Amino acid sequence: MRADAQRNYDRIVETAREVFREKGYDAPLDEIAKKADVGPGTLYRHFPSRDDLIDAVMKAWVDSVTEATDKALAREGGPRELLLGWFETYVGLISAHKGGPAKLTGAIGDKDSPIRSKCQVLVSSNRRVLDRLQADGVLRPDVDEVQLSRLVGGVATVADQSDLPTAAVRPLLEVLADGVLVRS
Repeated sequence: MRADAQRNYDRIVETAREVFREKGYDAPLDEIAKKADVGPGTLYRHFPSRDDLIDAVMKAWVDSVTEATDKALAREGGPRELLLGWFETYVGLISAHKGGPAKLTGAIGDKDSPIRSKCQVLVSSNRRVLDRLQADGVLRPDVDEVQLSRLVGGVATVADQSDLPTAAVRPLLEVLADGVLVRS
């Protein structure tokens, strides 16, 4: 890619990240092009579809999911604290952009979704957390990573669409954690 084309590409991705964070993934692409100081044709040459642009914005995000999972698994405390810490981290990860929780959660398990590979990172992270809980003997045997991804994503979607404060989300995540763990 020519240097000027690479600069345009980078500027479009960074601008899209900012606009998506503020207005959600459904923000007008023409607005992104205008704020990036490129023409709509330039934007569409680099990103033929909205999903192609979302995919580019999400590349750095994937690395942050893996890093956040590692940190969550390194936390000290009991299984419930580990799980609640992970749930709060997960909600934060998928809520980085307005509308993100619904977009990401809706794509989980959708074989035709263009962001499926990005969502698989979330599912794999949930699998790692569940494996840890299973090894500790505290996980209900009928819970799987896709279910967990959808459940926590559902809570995040409600919080995102209702603008719930963090304090209102925590009790929902506590109920979810209690349903995932074996009662002692």
